[in-house]
Amino acid sequence: ASCRLFYPEAPVKIVRGRGQYLYDEQGAEYLDCVGNVAHVGHCHPLVVQAAHEQNQVLNTNSRYLHDNIVDYAQRLSETLPEQLCVFYFLNSGSEANDLALRLARQYTGHQDVVVLDHAYHGHLSSLIDISPYKFRDLDGQKEWVHVVPLPDVYRGPYREDHPDPAVAYADEVSRVVSSAQEKGRKIAAFFAESLPSVAGQILPPVGYFSLVAQHVRRAGAVFVADEIQVGFGRVGKHFWAFQLQGEDFTPDIVTMGKSIGNGHPVACVATTQAVSRAFETTGVEYFNTFGGSPVSCAVGLAVLDVLEKEQLQTHATCVGSFLMELLRQQKEKHPIIGDVRGVGLFIGVDLVKDEATRTPATEEADYLVSRLKESYILLSTDGPGRNVLKFKPPMCFSRDNAQHVVARLDAILTDMEETLRSCETLRLKRSTGLGCRAAAGREPS
Repeated sequence: ASCRLFYPEAPVKIVRGRGQYLYDEQGAEYLDCVGNVAHVGHCHPLVVQAAHEQNQVLNTNSRYLHDNIVDYAQRLSETLPEQLCVFYFLNSGSEANDLALRLARQYTGHQDVVVLDHAYHGHLSSLIDISPYKFRDLDGQKEWVHVVPLPDVYRGPYREDHPDPAVAYADEVSRVVSSAQEKGRKIAAFFAESLPSVAGQILPPVGYFSLVAQHVRRAGAVFVADEIQVGFGRVGKHFWAFQLQGEDFTPDIVTMGKSIGNGHPVACVATTQAVSRAFETTGVEYFNTFGGSPVSCAVGLAVLDVLEKEQLQTHATCVGSFLMELLRQQKEKHPIIGDVRGVGLFIGVDLVKDEATRTPATEEADYLVSRLKESYILLSTDGPGRNVLKFKPPMCFSRDNAQHVVARLDAILTDMEETLRSCETLRLKRSTGLGCRAAAGREPS
């Protein structure tokens, strides 16, 4: 009961995957619009081949020297700012964020953490403690955790009509940090997904991270950028989502997972020499049995090869822009679509009951996802109101796929609106006493 399935009313049994498609036990083909773990496509043959070939030769731990781990670290370093040059390899995004927390605390000598509201950083106990998305349903907020407003310009306190939302949201961080310091608390880190995903596919205003970094570094803290859901070219314009914030911003620690291994359990933490040296002085050796294994690093190298050879970062820009335009056209047609936001193949469609109040259309979003599944399209929702349709497909997702999804979305929304109008017509007839009997025979209830 603690494991929630997709589509609990009619679960799907998936037995095979290829590219952007998944296949059930009957052979039906589903278009995967949310499979961001299979970053370059489900069961990509080059990634599968790399794992198979290395498995035939050696798979042991990193206490022995091996070229793969060095080669992989080198390749990753070429995608990051120069100062992020030390790499720790792990098995999952949760492990990566847990290590980032340890690094930050050791480097700063502080304990407390500042996080965005509605954030999710992993399933370990240490990370549930810094994930408002989780801890509000469990033991509540720890005294060493400080929550700042999500920099959401559609639903947050500072919206698209604010003259400078980046400054306004960053000032909230400064205020929270100052308040904590007045109570004798010391901040170790500010944690943020570069593009908050579980919170509703959010794009922080440009410049926000730079300003926040100034505030938290003045407090002796480090900035941790969680790229687990959005790194590796998904945003198209850049390899890393934090780069959307401008050239003057560089995190102190970057965490990676999910897409890094295309389904194989690989994760990584990148940081500076200063942070890593402080960690080394503890005398507590860091070792991860399977982290950085020859097979894991071979897989990681293969994923980078595919991204480059198939030009998937450029592809994400082109297809993502095309999909965004199609969705914006639907926004003009269907009032239930309150906002379309995103970059590359990271896109959110915010569904609302009312355009003015922006009340989340939670039930409607759930119904829409269910109807899309009947059309063999796999999509899901996120956000505090579970009303934001999230697009995070494999990077091979095509323009034809985009057109197909939006056409079905349009058809279902049109059907929903026609049904609603019919129900309203019937309600009016019944309320006025005109033609109730005849109307009841023709109109849906």
